[in-house]
Amino acid sequence: MNKTWKSVISAGLATAVAVSAAACSSTSPSPEKKNDAQQATPQEDKQKHTITMIDYRYNAVPPSNGKGIEMINEKFNVDFKPTYAVRSDYDQKLSAIIASGEIPDIIVMEAPDSNFYKWAKQGAFLPLNEYTDKYDTLKLIPENVKKAVTVNGKLYAVQKYLTENYQLTPVIRKDWLDKLGLEVPKNYDELKKVALAFTKNDPDGNGKDDTYGIAMSQNINPHFGMGAYWDFEAWYHKRNDGQYIPGIISNARKEHITWLADLYKEGAITKDFALLNWAQTNKEFYSGKAGIFIGTPRGMNPTFMQGLVEIVPKADIVPIPPFKAPDGSQGFVSSPGYYGMVMLSAKLAKEPAKVKKIMDMINYGRKFLPFEQRNASNTDFDWINGKEGQGYKLVNGNIQREPEEKGLAPFNYLPDNRMWAPNDAANNYSKEYTVPLLQKLAGDLEKMHSETKHYVNPVFSVFSETRAIKDSELYKYLYTEQTKMIFGEKPVSDWDKMVKEWSEKGGEQIIKEVNEALKESGATAPLWK
Repeated sequence: MNKTWKSVISAGLATAVAVSAAACSSTSPSPEKKNDAQQATPQEDKQKHTITMIDYRYNAVPPSNGKGIEMINEKFNVDFKPTYAVRSDYDQKLSAIIASGEIPDIIVMEAPDSNFYKWAKQGAFLPLNEYTDKYDTLKLIPENVKKAVTVNGKLYAVQKYLTENYQLTPVIRKDWLDKLGLEVPKNYDELKKVALAFTKNDPDGNGKDDTYGIAMSQNINPHFGMGAYWDFEAWYHKRNDGQYIPGIISNARKEHITWLADLYKEGAITKDFALLNWAQTNKEFYSGKAGIFIGTPRGMNPTFMQGLVEIVPKADIVPIPPFKAPDGSQGFVSSPGYYGMVMLSAKLAKEPAKVKKIMDMINYGRKFLPFEQRNASNTDFDWINGKEGQGYKLVNGNIQREPEEKGLAPFNYLPDNRMWAPNDAANNYSKEYTVPLLQKLAGDLEKMHSETKHYVNPVFSVFSETRAIKDSELYKYLYTEQTKMIFGEKPVSDWDKMVKEWSEKGGEQIIKEVNEALKESGATAPLWK
């Protein structure tokens, strides 16, 4: 998994799991219209299939005999036998299972790593191409997203939903701007001016030198790239030989690091950012110290925002739209478009009825339900969440589930429990929030993203074995070197030397493999949506 994706998932989505699970979990259509799972009645398929699954959990593991499994077995006429492992042990356990040849019917993974491609080529997984047109939730997966799990023309996974365009993007204290007579910045010169003003001109009006511009944490996170042109992860730029390169070694990134170094000298960036984790950096912003941070419509923390509102009742936060780049482009980078994936064992090729049953289960968990239908009166919503009063309760229109370790809901067990929205805006994440400022900010972010083009990062659709093995190590090296440049411990003039060492450590091989894969897949031109 790439670094930005990982940080968004761990930092932003960790909150999203707790905060916005209501939107991501309600996964079925209105009761008036039967879905594919409901149509697969026992009269059509009277055989009771035993279905095995291997999956992971980050924290609590649901029991093997929970009420949620009983409900799944009854509804789908199956004997569902899932096995779970904690995420830290999962890769090793899954590798041992695949090597043994005793592959469960359903296999769940976080992302397509080198093992996924190896196992797919070895024939461990069932090709799923024929099912993409049979289920509406599979039809919604964009072609560029499906490429990431396509090997030699065969689709080997059903990908789990992640909004394409709701990446973490910069936001700013509008009340501070108003206090100082400034506008929302439209370019980096204006952003620097604002960050310095937030640092030196007492924007909170308390007469103390206790505010600054940009909140940042270790690994230069957030990176505050105001568009794909400056995004450290986007394979947007080409070098002289025509090869795409990762943004983190581009000249645009070099200019950006110089910009950050200038601000750091002036005290406009979190002083000890290299030592701060994500939670600590959130505190810098939500305690009223810093005026520029990031947000997303999905998964912002209401407790943090309520804390800011209690300190500053009239606080106002607005998005910063993307800047126009030197090449004329303007827009942020989209996400990979999925997070998590479900494979089926190749041994199921001889059991089409069982495959259909599994696909019905997967599809049921992915069905989109509009926000206003996510309540107990909708029988599908009520079922998947374990029945109101048993598996969940509704508080101010938002769902509060019983702990997963109780296993009271089918939601705890289904192979995929994330509804696949027809578009990002359909999720209406802003409606979930009860803190007025958070609801307003989320709505503003939704509107901004709906009016913004997004760059489809081509690297998300191809595989590089060297990248899969060495990417984390190489990013760590670049983060360290670039942090030293921001601190002034190393001159930015060492940039070419840094890139050369990165190349020799494996970076050049990654560039070679990614570009060869892009050429093979036909993804040779920048794509904006």
